[in-house]
Amino acid sequence: MLKKPYKFVKTCKQMNYGFIALNITLAAMGSTNVWAGDYSNHPEAKSFIQQMKSEHKMPEEKLTKLLTNAKRQQSILDAISRPAEKTKTWGEYQKIFLTPQRVKAAVTFYQNNLKAFKLAEQRYGVPAETILAIIGVETFYGKNKGSYRVLDALATLGFDYPPRAKFFKSELKHYLLMTEEQKVDPLSLKGSYAGAMGYPQFIPSSFRHYAVDFDNDGKINLWNNPTDAIGSVANYFRRHGWQPGEAVAFPVSVKGKQFEKGIGKDLKPASTVSELQQLGWRYQHANLSGEAKARGVELQGVKGKEYWLTLNNFYVITRYNHSTLYAMAVHQLSNQIKAKIKPKSKAKAKEA
Repeated sequence: MLKKPYKFVKTCKQMNYGFIALNITLAAMGSTNVWAGDYSNHPEAKSFIQQMKSEHKMPEEKLTKLLTNAKRQQSILDAISRPAEKTKTWGEYQKIFLTPQRVKAAVTFYQNNLKAFKLAEQRYGVPAETILAIIGVETFYGKNKGSYRVLDALATLGFDYPPRAKFFKSELKHYLLMTEEQKVDPLSLKGSYAGAMGYPQFIPSSFRHYAVDFDNDGKINLWNNPTDAIGSVANYFRRHGWQPGEAVAFPVSVKGKQFEKGIGKDLKPASTVSELQQLGWRYQHANLSGEAKARGVELQGVKGKEYWLTLNNFYVITRYNHSTLYAMAVHQLSNQIKAKIKPKSKAKAKEA
């Protein structure tokens, strides 16, 4: 006779724990309200629609219809709360991207698009291996371009992710303008959980500012056109200050008790090489000026702590993704790729 009441009480307790867990999760997200309707009725949608109407002359009826079709995706909110760049050590992170399979795929992608890579190097001064590393890390050369509708991703994060709502509402604005300019259906395009698109995973604002029609066919297609993707990545890097032929980063040793003062908290290099030397950072690099801007980096690698000096070009890589781990993965992958696609080069490498 006690079994049924016991089960009922136990079930109630479990439900109560579930509600408590749900409330904790929602509090962490910055909101205690889960939006269940379509986004045209979201409390912030009206002001967004009016802004797009007044500033960009977009029809209110069209905007309302698009937001009606935008769907909230809980999996997007879950994913953005645990990015690998913030949860893994360098030793764990590098295992994801520095693999023989990725290097092999890079060589194939390079051979299939050789003309575009050569033109990108000539026009923008960005080496093929760097472009290859970016596309390799981002989408494994087009294999993982993302399965979320871009409209869903940007609406979900713009309206239901308070920590970065302003940023993602801005990207939603750029996305709607981009689809108007490119004459494509905003309901048709897919990308990552953060709204990044195509081979290079450009967010909409980057697409509008840096994507190029590299094959001169009259349209920009980063989803299915590798040539446009290659040119766009190269243009992005050049516009962000890539210095052709200059070093990116190299490993160093440290000595003494003052070296920790040289570990840069910001991504942008703020010290000079000479200043870091005085703090105990030791390196061997024949062509590096003591006045060059540099940043000391400490990473937890597979075999323990690693120390690196990162320079301007490393900082440029972080403009693509604001993460030291990301930039280091791109840098080291590019070196592995370079060894395969340019094995006969007699020039002395300036990068480690």
